[in-house]
Amino acid sequence: MNILGFQTLFDGETTEHQLTLIILATKALEFKPLPGFDPNVDSSQYYRAQQEIDCDEVYPGIYIGDGITAKNKKYLEMLGITHLLNTAEGKRFGFVNTDKIYYADTTIKYLGLPIKDLPTEDISKYFYTAANFINDAISTRGKAFVHCMQGVSRSATCVLAYLMIKKDMLAVDAMHLIRTNRDVRPNKGFLWQLAQLDNKLRRQRLISLTPLK
Repeated sequence: MNILGFQTLFDGETTEHQLTLIILATKALEFKPLPGFDPNVDSSQYYRAQQEIDCDEVYPGIYIGDGITAKNKKYLEMLGITHLLNTAEGKRFGFVNTDKIYYADTTIKYLGLPIKDLPTEDISKYFYTAANFINDAISTRGKAFVHCMQGVSRSATCVLAYLMIKKDMLAVDAMHLIRTNRDVRPNKGFLWQLAQLDNKLRRQRLISLTPLK
């Protein structure tokens, strides 16, 4: 189902501006239980966890969080995370300094992508790599934790690409779904690249549905 009839309103090709409108029009749920905790069981423990953990399940089996939560191996294991995608791998400011070695004492499969959170960054070259990695988790009934520094731009963009590539979701629908579950805000350059991906995938689907003469 297309939200608010956006797909019918947005005739022609998808644009960065249209995705921005989706962000502005979609409000995240006011209350979402912290994944892995029941506030009714131990309210004090739940409150402490809220101060330390930033994580939301945005699609069944897919979680988006920040860099601090990504380093909390105990929490990740409690959630049953099998795959971890660091979309901000690096040692510089604005990056998260983890790698395969950091998770060597766990059963978590790790993938790091050195993406800068800049409108000029070509994140599209990682779309299929990220989508395949996330799909590896979901297709084997695992769970994927996708993060960047704040869990707002780089990680969200990669999850959106997964939904579009592997789940055949339109960009507007994928954005609405993610925004409903987490306050994500990919930068304008990333939105433009997601729009280009959406247009390419739509053309491919149209060609596949066109009967051969």
